[in-house]
Amino acid sequence: MALDQSFVGRTYPPTEPYEVGREKIREFAEAVGDANPAYTDAEAAQALGHPDVIAPPTFVFAITFKAAGQVVADPQLGLDYSRVVHGDQKFAYNRPVRAGDRLTVTSTIETVRTMAGNDILDIRGEVHDQNGEHVVTAWTKLVARAAEEA
Repeated sequence: MALDQSFVGRTYPPTEPYEVGREKIREFAEAVGDANPAYTDAEAAQALGHPDVIAPPTFVFAITFKAAGQVVADPQLGLDYSRVVHGDQKFAYNRPVRAGDRLTVTSTIETVRTMAGNDILDIRGEVHDQNGEHVVTAWTKLVARAAEEA
């Protein structure tokens, strides 16, 4: 069943703050195989003009995807998560994520469409720090595969 178009523009409450730690950044950088010293060495990051270590660009996916869970779990939307695959991800940064940031995410449904029986949902996550400064916008595309015919 196609998702309801009236959900386009619906915004969900901001998440609880996520505190970005140096160790989480280091672990993520190691996991993705990025040896940039700005991710693990505060002095290297400071030499580049940052107050502390910064996170790799895709680090924020972990918190924006979790925030998109508010959309996925909305019983009124009726999304069958057992059929969902992650279709796409993109980011637009105002500044890097830094150790010590306390980030919140506000998710908004940007588009709902059906293509070849698949429901496609685009969710925009606006990420702000503890001072209300906009850090990054993340877009997540979810595809709910069409049910198989019997």
